[in-house]
Amino acid sequence: MIRVLLADDQALIRAGFRVLLEAAGDVAVVGEAVNGDQAIDLARAERADVILMDIRMPGTDGLEATKRIAADEDLAGVKVIILTTFESDEYVYQALRAGASGFLVKDTEPEDLIRAVRVVARGDALLSPSVTRRLITSLAAAGARYPAPAPSQIPGLSRLTEREREVLSLVAEGLSNEEIAGRLFLSPLTTKTHVSRIMAKLDARDRAQLVVIAYESGLVIPGSAASPG
Repeated sequence: MIRVLLADDQALIRAGFRVLLEAAGDVAVVGEAVNGDQAIDLARAERADVILMDIRMPGTDGLEATKRIAADEDLAGVKVIILTTFESDEYVYQALRAGASGFLVKDTEPEDLIRAVRVVARGDALLSPSVTRRLITSLAAAGARYPAPAPSQIPGLSRLTEREREVLSLVAEGLSNEEIAGRLFLSPLTTKTHVSRIMAKLDARDRAQLVVIAYESGLVIPGSAASPG
């Protein structure tokens, strides 16, 4: 059973998500929070697997709560999905850098909401190719306001092999392991192994973090196809 925590200051949204999720059969909503502080406390108390986190909440907002959760070793297994209106929410980039595993728009289809929770619960990032391309554009805009660290400041980057850098650039392009395997003429298992090693070397929580690292390292140039740097 996937244990989910809802963090949103709007009771109607929480109620709607609760009904949809609990109808899935393999999801249990273990708590509801109206701000970031409550979300953190409940995550600890209820041992949540996934938190659906709104960004704009009174007091401690979702962005700050995500940062604290990602930095807390006791909450290492907790995954955060940011709830947002992607077109206008300038905080998506910061949230992913803080440790979020992906994001959803609040008016997402019910089946997509349930799929998202399952995807993130098993350790994958919630970033489809089309969303990733839009994310890269957002990263470029956000990067002008929030300068990224220099590549030399990204731990582990120099330890990547040429093949791993190539795989990382395709992860950042939004390709699945199967698609990367086809592009590079590898087996899906070999591709999965490469991705796992890249995540270990870069100390990344999931594929969402790999996208951010690829952008910050210059492996991905916003507005063009990803390519090895």
